[in-house]
Amino acid sequence: MKMEKDFFPVGREVAGIVLDVGSKVSFFQPGDEVAGILPLDSEDPGLCEAVQVHEHYLVHKPEKVTWTEAAGTIRDGVRAYTALHYLSHLSPGKSVLIMDGASALGTIAIQLAHHRGAKVISTACSLEDKQCLERFRSSIARVIDVSNGKAQVAESCLEETGGLGVDIVLDAGVRLYNKDDEPTVKLQLLPHKHDIITLLGVGGHWVTTEENLQQLIILCAFYPSWILQIATAFSSREQRWLSLMMKFGICQMYNRESIFLRILKDVMEKLSTGVFRPQLDEPIPLYEAKVTMEVVQKNQGRKKQVVQF
Repeated sequence: MKMEKDFFPVGREVAGIVLDVGSKVSFFQPGDEVAGILPLDSEDPGLCEAVQVHEHYLVHKPEKVTWTEAAGTIRDGVRAYTALHYLSHLSPGKSVLIMDGASALGTIAIQLAHHRGAKVISTACSLEDKQCLERFRSSIARVIDVSNGKAQVAESCLEETGGLGVDIVLDAGVRLYNKDDEPTVKLQLLPHKHDIITLLGVGGHWVTTEENLQQLIILCAFYPSWILQIATAFSSREQRWLSLMMKFGICQMYNRESIFLRILKDVMEKLSTGVFRPQLDEPIPLYEAKVTMEVVQKNQGRKKQVVQF
């Protein structure tokens, strides 16, 4: 895959109406309402009035799902689905710690874990985040407020699980060093990597966003059967990983339906049935996209931003 470019297309998550199809297209026809994720090597940006895309990157948009919901949820739906199902084998009765639960990814992951019958624990980085998570109180067993930097995440999780530890951790970053050595206050609010290891139960799965955390299998001397599996899924290279996943999904066909397409369809179905209730801002016009992107890059916005034509 050639990545040596000065500029990259902006806007990978798209939703719209099919204008025209090629002679070999079998899934869609003009007029169909669709949603999908453009591959990393796409020449067309999502921020334009028309894009050319392979049919294997798209699924039909349910009638009940709005354009904003489809484009604003599909990527986080794929990320949450991959983290909880494929990387950590989520099943009913398991306990899940979802860090920064008020984020766009966090809210979708909480709803997916609750839908699957898991016990959900989450963290809040501010009073506003805590109030946001209160709306999901029926889905969350415990909210840990880490905004003051004094909360003991490991102790709280062990207390909530009766000392057994959680089965799955989906983090939003971790500290690799001591608080005094971290460059920003935001990093100081993150749990230390040793805290994550402490709060994990036997055979626990840790899905991390930290690209500098080595993928390890750690054996505990006191519990020979304890194997900790760490999977790096959402680093800064996540778009490349997602693109590869889509390509592999197309190659590994099962009943003429790729793994990736099954995930996209399931995300749309959960949106349609109300399992996913995304936290989205009002759609913005194209002329405000540049300013909005700057806000998002500075992590000043919590809700997902969708550009509407």
